[in-house]
Amino acid sequence: MIQLTEEQDMIRKTVRKLAEEKLAPIAVRIDKAGEFSRDVVELFEEYDLLRLKLPKKYGGLETDHTTYYLVIEEIARVCASSSMLVATQGSCLTSLLVSVNKEQEERFFGRLGKGNVIMSWALTEPGAGSDVGSMRTRAVLNGDHYIINGSKCFITAGGVADIYTTFVRTGSGQGTKGLSGFVVEKDTPGFNIGKIEDKLGMRGSQTTELIFEDARVSKENLLGREGGGWSILMESIKETRLGIASQALGIAQGALDYATRYSKERVQFGRPISENQGIQFMLADMKIQVEASRALIYQTASMLDRGIRDILPYAAMAKCMASDTAMRVTTDAVQILGGYGYMKDHPVERMMRDAKSTQITEGTNQIQRMIIARSMLK
Repeated sequence: MIQLTEEQDMIRKTVRKLAEEKLAPIAVRIDKAGEFSRDVVELFEEYDLLRLKLPKKYGGLETDHTTYYLVIEEIARVCASSSMLVATQGSCLTSLLVSVNKEQEERFFGRLGKGNVIMSWALTEPGAGSDVGSMRTRAVLNGDHYIINGSKCFITAGGVADIYTTFVRTGSGQGTKGLSGFVVEKDTPGFNIGKIEDKLGMRGSQTTELIFEDARVSKENLLGREGGGWSILMESIKETRLGIASQALGIAQGALDYATRYSKERVQFGRPISENQGIQFMLADMKIQVEASRALIYQTASMLDRGIRDILPYAAMAKCMASDTAMRVTTDAVQILGGYGYMKDHPVERMMRDAKSTQITEGTNQIQRMIIARSMLK
């Protein structure tokens, strides 16, 4: 177990209590409905969980990285869909923190500090998922505005967000050159929400298309310099991958906790199934994988807290290991529950569906392995 400070441990316990008492009872409902819940937003606002990374001068908590990932883990332990809201908010804030000028800081952070502002990170396109360099959505400067045309897909919090941290192509650069970041606000002329996706898991986190048809975005909403989007992405994505790793860890821990309790209560052949060596070996392997993932995630988070920015391969390792672990552990949890594990009366089938998302989100695990191998071989 990682060594937490007194403050970190207090926050972890507070969020765990909040999640178990307030989120667990509604997790089934929002999964079944497949709809975003404003109740979750109001709950997170009450506890400032959407302002974890916001500077204190604007009303945020300005937490360290370790605390931020602890919060995501504890929420995902009972409701992964709800944890996605915190993770996405943090991803967007990271992009802003590494790119905004003084005027933008006052304008955007001041608004975020007032509460009830949801953010979304818009990167993926139909033809540009893992291959960001194939992005086709384009912004052209026209006077005091950029005119954006194109579309995005699989966008978390699409349709419910107020602010979209959006990456598009500008200029004539090819591949990752010529990409730029913008803040697109929900009421921007020419900006519309497309299809709302019907997903396997993370069903309480709304995912949509975004459509830009001559959308007019003020040039004052350009993040950094034109053509500097790739550097913003690289500074952001290593932190966002750790966020998904923490989410995966929470899912795995929740499934392990539930399967362990069930194994002690379920009686077959006159004794709890936890007394069977086969079940004990499964639980032991699940525990090993969870704790190994936890160690890797929080060791990498501590590097960030110490000011070490060159963590891309470590973030890739953490995301890859934790999400693969979440898939294995949740699948084994279903197996331990047997027929009951396959039923919606128990949460492990939902956890298994949610876990699959973590192997894909923020770069597939195949891409993570490429990043890891290249860092070894260069």
